[in-house]
Amino acid sequence: MTIRPAATPLTDESDLVARARGNDRAAVRTIIRQNNRRLFRVARSILKNDWEAEDAVQEAYVRAFAHLSEFEGKSSLNTWLTRIVVNEALGRLRRRKPTVDIAELEAGQVDAEGADIVPFPLTSVQPDPERSMAQAQIRNLLEDAIDALPDPFRVVLVARVIEEMSVEETAELYGLKPETVKTRLHRARAMLRRDLEEQFGPLLADTYPFGGRRCERMADNVIARLDAAR
Repeated sequence: MTIRPAATPLTDESDLVARARGNDRAAVRTIIRQNNRRLFRVARSILKNDWEAEDAVQEAYVRAFAHLSEFEGKSSLNTWLTRIVVNEALGRLRRRKPTVDIAELEAGQVDAEGADIVPFPLTSVQPDPERSMAQAQIRNLLEDAIDALPDPFRVVLVARVIEEMSVEETAELYGLKPETVKTRLHRARAMLRRDLEEQFGPLLADTYPFGGRRCERMADNVIARLDAAR
């Protein structure tokens, strides 16, 4: 069965889910566009590798759309998808180190690995090579500093500061107590050099971007795989 185009405009989440269950291509693409950035950032905070995180998100989408009938609406679709991505990312860590699980991540026992920091494209109405270079260097410094954090502190920082999840949502996502989330966020901030945070803090929201052609490629790949499976 091929995913069909939407006949009418997409509206709220329940409508999106219903249409996606009915193989509505536009609904599937809209869900992907709405969730790409958060899912990518969460996956990358666990895997510390840009391209593996992207692949993990794609696999999570395919699994989620194949089991969309199991989504009961008890949490938001975003939360449901995020849990699937976390499980996919942790599964990849287990393949690197068979004993890794959420408890080890929570306890900070996962081995740190060097991450490939990939410079992301910058957009500007009037390109300024010097400004673009400076921005890329700043972004790389931020990403290096975040990647250097121990696993349990990095995932909380990404969830709370970069992706702006609530304490409760972060706690539920990683199986932590809210007090633990608060403590780890405090310690994560302290681990980042104070001057780095003061100078570049406002740019945190721009790290690990996932939009434009990469966003559309993700949607195209997921839809193509869903079409092939039907």
